[in-house]
Amino acid sequence: MTSSMVRDDAPGQQAAPAGVAGAPAGGEVRSGRGTARAVRRSPGVRGRTLHATIGPGTAHRARVHDYWLGGRDNFAADREAGDLAAAGFPGLVEEVRSGRAFLARAVRFLAAEAGVTQFLDVGAGLPTAGSTHEVAQSVAPEAMVVYLDNDPVVFAHGRALLASGPHGNTSFLHADLRDPGMIVTGAARMLDLAQPVAVVLTSVLQFIPDEADPYQLVATVLDAMPPGSYLVASHPGRDLGATAEASLAGGSGLVDAPVTVRTHGEVSRFFTGLRMLAPGLVTLPAWRPDVPSAATAPGVTATADPAAAAATLWGGAGAK
Repeated sequence: MTSSMVRDDAPGQQAAPAGVAGAPAGGEVRSGRGTARAVRRSPGVRGRTLHATIGPGTAHRARVHDYWLGGRDNFAADREAGDLAAAGFPGLVEEVRSGRAFLARAVRFLAAEAGVTQFLDVGAGLPTAGSTHEVAQSVAPEAMVVYLDNDPVVFAHGRALLASGPHGNTSFLHADLRDPGMIVTGAARMLDLAQPVAVVLTSVLQFIPDEADPYQLVATVLDAMPPGSYLVASHPGRDLGATAEASLAGGSGLVDAPVTVRTHGEVSRFFTGLRMLAPGLVTLPAWRPDVPSAATAPGVTATADPAAAAATLWGGAGAK
């Protein structure tokens, strides 16, 4: 992958942009066949700032996640933190890679079989290592992918990555799932909401506590999507043995937000009113394992045997 990033002292790994030098502050940046829009955050994201420190000496969860996936957009500090977290939570890396494989299978199925060419990936993290745009555009080059994240570091990284090479029709929006109105407004600027959209919420809903009414937040976004749209979601399962501490290394200091693990029945509520695609809401390795996954996506290291990964997350897809 061509990148605007600079290398650190570890060969074969690419580091994050120091201050994102040269990246535009907002507006449009060219990205391959289409236009990648780097969109400023809305004032509705209270307490957030785009002036967060992006330094090589401090690990960041998005870069650690990239490291676990075999990506190149991470520093030595991220790799050290990732190794420590993996040592403390056996099976964590395999679970993360299984989650990315599930995302790839779902996106590939929707783009290839359901004809979906618009994707809204909420809480996406860094758009690297087998991300939604890589999989969707490998099947449908015309696919439009909008990434959304409320982390200013992720936003700055993602904006620089999308400006660094040909990524097709891909955009990045700084927004928060807790403000669904802002998400809908931003999506309407970038997507054709008269045509089906796949809303992707993989391993993000656990960061929305029950008191914030995550079901209503998701319903508000889906209500704005036209018939024929889809929801793809995954979530740590309390009844599968997932714990708040282990979920995405929640106990390692990499995640500073509280984590809520939920049961199969509680996760099913996010799909209320949707027609579940077979095989329904199942453990991630069990969701259409015959569909090509992250193992075939460029730039990602997949679990050697995804079916053997620890299955502590529920996942599924539903049609509106």
